[in-house]
Amino acid sequence: MKEAIIHPGPRVQIIDSPIPKPGPDQVVIKVIVSGSNPKDWKRADVGSTPVNQGDDIAGVVHTVGDNVTEFKPGDRVAAFHQMLAPGGSYAEYAVSWQHTTFHIPKKTSFEGALQSSNKLLLVGHPSLEKRAVDISYNVQDVMLTPQPPPEAATIPLAAITAAVGLYQRLRLPGPWQATTTPLPLIIYGASSAVGSYAIQLASLSNIHPIIAIAGRGSQHVETLLDRNKGDTIVDYRKGDDAVVSGIKDALEKNGLNKVEYAFDAVSEKGSYQNICRVLDAHGQITLVLPGKKYEEIPESVTKSLTSCGSVFANVDPESAEGKAGVRTGNKEFGYVFYRFFSRGLQQGWFRGHPYEVIPGGLDGVETGLKNLKEGKASAVKYVFRISDTHGVSREST
Repeated sequence: MKEAIIHPGPRVQIIDSPIPKPGPDQVVIKVIVSGSNPKDWKRADVGSTPVNQGDDIAGVVHTVGDNVTEFKPGDRVAAFHQMLAPGGSYAEYAVSWQHTTFHIPKKTSFEGALQSSNKLLLVGHPSLEKRAVDISYNVQDVMLTPQPPPEAATIPLAAITAAVGLYQRLRLPGPWQATTTPLPLIIYGASSAVGSYAIQLASLSNIHPIIAIAGRGSQHVETLLDRNKGDTIVDYRKGDDAVVSGIKDALEKNGLNKVEYAFDAVSEKGSYQNICRVLDAHGQITLVLPGKKYEEIPESVTKSLTSCGSVFANVDPESAEGKAGVRTGNKEFGYVFYRFFSRGLQQGWFRGHPYEVIPGGLDGVETGLKNLKEGKASAVKYVFRISDTHGVSREST
């Protein structure tokens, strides 16, 4: 099979690799669409061993390992691949654990459409202007093959990051224990995939007003907010002081004098410093970038790091929880929320993020990651159709 290895730069090398085999509790998926994330180029640039950095999978189950009971060959699924482990999503076949794999509802249609014999619409989302690019595509392949939509590849990593941040780190009420009183929440980087999913989940928990900090992607963010419940957008492009005053104004308009919770999906370029200028002295903030000390955050504020990789961890027997006899934790949290996402897709109260298909399949990964590094993406996830890769036959995908 073809597989993309990410080197510093980013530079992408396409290699031939054997199709992986599943271990116990694992699923091997024929990848139809792979998503991408900023960490894909960031991890490569810090000098880690070049690997297949892809973690967002949308495809069809190829084989399953021992103990797998929910999935069988042919099932349409999306999945979160364990970061840095073999079997990433930038390949014809990828590996996931069954607890981070979830079914794609049959009602979820194939996103995108053909405008002419060789024009493919890149975006299947109401908040974005439709665009078309030249790309060779067989109409029958698109319309007749029951493939997962590109939308599915936008969900696994970003959505679980949002869930971990809101519910495991900030300890906000879950969707099945929704609050009935005002509970203001700052979401910084609201147009990013993580920020957007945080808005969706917070809304399901009836958390309002949501004070969304965004810029170019504000049009998309607007589609997620409920102005009737006090939600608002603050434009960070107006400067730090304007962000701070905008947050204060939003609180005042809702008859509130403090905000105790903040999800910083940016965690750089002054984001958490701005938050801390308005956050309650004993409030909570969760951040997403590892390797930083965040020394500017006051000691009285409870800070935490949100890591999506936590959903692969069992309870440590030597931890305080383990010694107290706790047997379930982040791994089970991931299991539950991935099935929650599947149910939301089926019932229509949860949706994927806007996406852009980068032409060339795996051959386009380098372009996509460079665009991410250069900050060109706004309110979109870059995704790659594996069948567009040179040397990959459509029959095999």
